[in-house]
Amino acid sequence: MTDSISSAISPMGKSTSEFTLEDFNSRTQLSEKTQPENEYNPADYRDPIAGQSSVGAFVHLLKGSLGFGILSMPMAFYNGGLLFALIATLVVGLLCAHCVHILVKTSQEICKTHKIPALSFAETTQKVFENGPKYLRPWSVFAKRFVDGGLMATYFAAACVYMVFIATSFHDVINYDTGLRWDVRIYIGFTVIPCLIIGQIRNLKWLVPFSAIANIFIAITFAIVLYYLFSEPLVFSDKPLIARSEQIPLYFATAIFAMEGIGSVMPIENSMKKPEQFLGCTGVLNSAMIIVVLFYSAIGFLGYARYGSEIRGSITLNLNDGTPLADTAKLLIAVASLFAYGLVFYIPIDTLWRNISDRISEKNHNISQILLRTAIILISGAVATAIPNLEPFISLVGAIFLSLLGMDLCCALKFLINLQFFIVLVFFLQAFWCPAFVRQFTCGPIAWVGANGNYSRIYS
Repeated sequence: MTDSISSAISPMGKSTSEFTLEDFNSRTQLSEKTQPENEYNPADYRDPIAGQSSVGAFVHLLKGSLGFGILSMPMAFYNGGLLFALIATLVVGLLCAHCVHILVKTSQEICKTHKIPALSFAETTQKVFENGPKYLRPWSVFAKRFVDGGLMATYFAAACVYMVFIATSFHDVINYDTGLRWDVRIYIGFTVIPCLIIGQIRNLKWLVPFSAIANIFIAITFAIVLYYLFSEPLVFSDKPLIARSEQIPLYFATAIFAMEGIGSVMPIENSMKKPEQFLGCTGVLNSAMIIVVLFYSAIGFLGYARYGSEIRGSITLNLNDGTPLADTAKLLIAVASLFAYGLVFYIPIDTLWRNISDRISEKNHNISQILLRTAIILISGAVATAIPNLEPFISLVGAIFLSLLGMDLCCALKFLINLQFFIVLVFFLQAFWCPAFVRQFTCGPIAWVGANGNYSRIYS
């Protein structure tokens, strides 16, 4: 018995068998693991103290996906139609989750191959290009900068929209209830103050309480919205099942912008103590995305069925002004968005800091971070004050970068990392007849939706 136990202990003192001394019975698996002893495990080289738990990662991922974009889903359903939008939302959610899974899996494979504890989205892209075909290797640095630039542009712009949304919510409630006539720009100035404080938090672990509170406030807001949705009978007869063709691209632009949280995925996964729990059937990703898709589908479907063509950009704006419940919903979603600002701001500032920190003396890192974060927040506040209606611009940026980074690039990275398999597959397919119309039916709709979506965003 002693020999059996001793043989299961590696030279480093770690058990490589699948049994423990507490679970020693006839059903115990005594065979050695197929995983080699010396295989690199990135999780072993991450900070176990600063790292966050799977619950914390779940809360962050849920908050990153359940932003105020969900409040615009009734408008998305208006542009898609009841039946089409309901089915398409499930498909878009599945595609978003699958593409995130591809990105995380690719990053984990690269980390194991190159023995690196963690890689960001941009660093993963660079490593894949560096190990891809020879003609793509010179483009590795450009690919990294493109991803960084796309993420920073998207989330800096989103931070501006958060300020506008928070300020507008307070503006509507306070001005209506008190009779004040303050301009929304004054409320934006007040909003900048708490953003300056929340924006100084540098560790995702310390943002968990803010995200948890924001999730609670969002849940209460949804409950109030649902109360108003069912306060009168829902009418479905006058709602089209499928909207006009020119409206469909607007549905996809709104849905992808609302659900795609590709920028927050890698920072969350990289900060986990046990990154292996991020993927899998019951992992953090799937658990969060199931809830996200169900919420988006329910709010979008019921909101459009309730308000029809009168639906506004945010469903909370359709609630009755001056009533206690409606004011509570507007204030809670404003505070939730304020608490979520830390996570939205963390992504671009972390990306920017990683690109410039090497040029700054280490002794000046702390003061430099404080000044940089303060300057970026003040600039965001200035932009929001100058242009307090950024939604069309942000939708355009989100539709371009989030669809490109969150879907197209993830698939391209998976293709490059498994290039040898795909080369064999291509040669196999070329040995058989592959009609041209197959390419047209697969690529044509994608190009059509993308082109029309961007055109509609520009001219709407």
